[in-house]
Amino acid sequence: MTEPTVAASIRGVNHLALVCSDMARTVDFYSNVLGFPLVKTVELPAGWGQHFFFDIGGGATLVFFWFPDAPESVPGITHPARKPPPDGTISAISSMNHVAFDVAPSEIEQLRERLVAAGVQCTGVVNHDDSEWGASRDVHPGVFVRSVYFRDPDDISLELAAWTKVFDESDVRHAPATAVPASSPA
Repeated sequence: MTEPTVAASIRGVNHLALVCSDMARTVDFYSNVLGFPLVKTVELPAGWGQHFFFDIGGGATLVFFWFPDAPESVPGITHPARKPPPDGTISAISSMNHVAFDVAPSEIEQLRERLVAAGVQCTGVVNHDDSEWGASRDVHPGVFVRSVYFRDPDDISLELAAWTKVFDESDVRHAPATAVPASSPA
């Protein structure tokens, strides 16, 4: 008898843990600008810092650590730089590239307007599709997600993402890339 896979027991994301430079500023942004309730706070032992949890819906939390001696972030390494693609979307291996919050397609424009009204710089709504550059000016049947991108006070890349289609087998059509060229000995 085959044992069930780990995926069979996964119910979704429990939490995503990030590091901030100023917990008070982080609480203000995530609670007051984005509206995520702060649901748990922890003082780490021996003055190591703090660990705060925000409810982001669906049973998931977004969590921040604050460490008094954390090294500074490095754009393009620890997170995407503020440059046009492709340089502005690249970050280092094992870094956190961005967090996408799921929203209803019917609300994405209104939510973008709320961010702008709160003084948050953000992109227009991006219609992601399978075209050469991966985006379209217009919504059409090939658009699979609509996105708005913005940054938090620590320059963490955030996204509002609205799925516009249900994926099927035709959406998986690319071979996974490898860092080792096929002609090189392993």
